Amino acid sequence: MKNMKKICVFCGSSSGNDPIYEEYARNMAVAIRNNNQSLVYGGGSVGLMGIIADELLRLGGEVIGVIPEFLAELEVDHKGLTKMITVNSMHERKKEMSELSDAFIAMPGGFGTLEELAEILTWEQLGLIRKPIGLLNVNAYWDPFVRMLDQMVETGFLKPENRKIIQIDSDPGSLLNSMQKFIPVITEKWLDKDQT
Repeated sequence: MKNMKKICVFCGSSSGNDPIYEEYARNMAVAIRNNNQSLVYGGGSVGLMGIIADELLRLGGEVIGVIPEFLAELEVDHKGLTKMITVNSMHERKKEMSELSDAFIAMPGGFGTLEELAEILTWEQLGLIRKPIGLLNVNAYWDPFVRMLDQMVETGFLKPENRKIIQIDSDPGSLLNSMQKFIPVITEKWLDKDQT
């Protein structure tokens, strides 16, 4: 992957209960800026979303937000972005973010972050996209999820080659570097012939 220009970051609209999460949101912004990349994210002004956007803007980077109209109306949209795209629904938001972005990173977050990560992993597995996906594993936050992925493989619900889709690191710069070397997993068919 030589064209990782726009990095989509999924993360919480809350900041969590440990300052380390805010620290790493800022660190992620620094790493993106150091690589001369742009941020694509959910357009919010609160939580980790707001922190990473604010930090990248402070550093002179480009930040593109994508927000559904109903969330913008609740006044959680960021007013100072390089570009804000307003869409009609959460489904349109994910589609727009996917089309804009060259790679995806999930930081700590709640249901929304988990749902966005799961959907983008599914799209990659199905071959709908061929883009790097990473987990920024701050403070071992994603360890239970990683164990779940391994259990999916052990129990036969996830192919080992598809387990390799996701890059995992606790350092933002190292994660971006490993994602830059990503080689898409291409399988002839994502379902076994005996599955119906």
